[in-house]
Amino acid sequence: MTTPASIQRVQVIDTHTGGEPTRVVVAGGPDLGDGPLSERRTLFRERFDHFRSAIVEEPRGSDVMVGALVCQPLDKTCAAGVIFFNNAGCLGMCGHGTIGVVVALGHAGRLIAGRHRLETPVGAIGIEYDGANQVALENVPCYRHAAGVTIEVEGLGPVTGDVAWGGNWFFLVSEHRQALELANVERLTDLTWRMRQALRAAGITGPDGQEIDHIELFGPPRNPAADSRSFVLCPGKAYDRSPCGTGTSAKLACLVADGKLKPGQVWRQESIVGSVFEGSVRIENGQMIPRISGTAYVNAETTLLLDPRDPFCMGMRH
Repeated sequence: MTTPASIQRVQVIDTHTGGEPTRVVVAGGPDLGDGPLSERRTLFRERFDHFRSAIVEEPRGSDVMVGALVCQPLDKTCAAGVIFFNNAGCLGMCGHGTIGVVVALGHAGRLIAGRHRLETPVGAIGIEYDGANQVALENVPCYRHAAGVTIEVEGLGPVTGDVAWGGNWFFLVSEHRQALELANVERLTDLTWRMRQALRAAGITGPDGQEIDHIELFGPPRNPAADSRSFVLCPGKAYDRSPCGTGTSAKLACLVADGKLKPGQVWRQESIVGSVFEGSVRIENGQMIPRISGTAYVNAETTLLLDPRDPFCMGMRH
């Protein structure tokens, strides 16, 4: 069977990290030039949002799907550049996605075991790869922006949490009176979405008005080897199946700031589905550098077909 020449072919490798999917675009993506990754992300957001939608939204994807566009790095010390996106738009950084990208590139024969660097729109990060499924990454510097921030949440009352940066902006809450169980995800999703709306209504942001678009709840772990269990609401209202790499980084920043975690001490963060990341922090030039370790597995390698005759070619929202 022949296909029209106008059909665009996009080669992807699908992975999951602790249950959270990453669709890695390895060929067929848009030409974003060779400028800084932050500028290329802006170009991607402004001119190629239809491509983002086509890759991760229905009918090819779903609300939980995270995309990763692999591109040439500007920093020649990096093995690759990557721009992350999801059903709501572009992301600054993505911890589980980084682990998925590394394993996908290893599967494709484009990365070997050892130490490497990846370039992201928020900075270059160091990685260690075992050549199979295990990846440790040194994230961008993390920090707590504000402690003990109280908001009034509809249906829940006052909620107090911390605002922290781990590569994305998070509102982290430990006192929430909710059971962090899979059977409770609909209520958890509803309440954390209300928290995000309450933050916006109260004008609470990161520096320069940056939106706090991730909400993270913590509670006691079910796994006796873990230190904490989390529920993370992502910007597009889907919950993170993994422990969330940037969210774990933000949590580490708060723990260190409170004197509850020492540099080099390992913190094991369990997700709502039971997967675990190991995290620790080192201090360099007064900054907290988080290290996150986890595993990813390849689910599929395939070619997506973008057929202009298809009314839903660019996703259900376009």
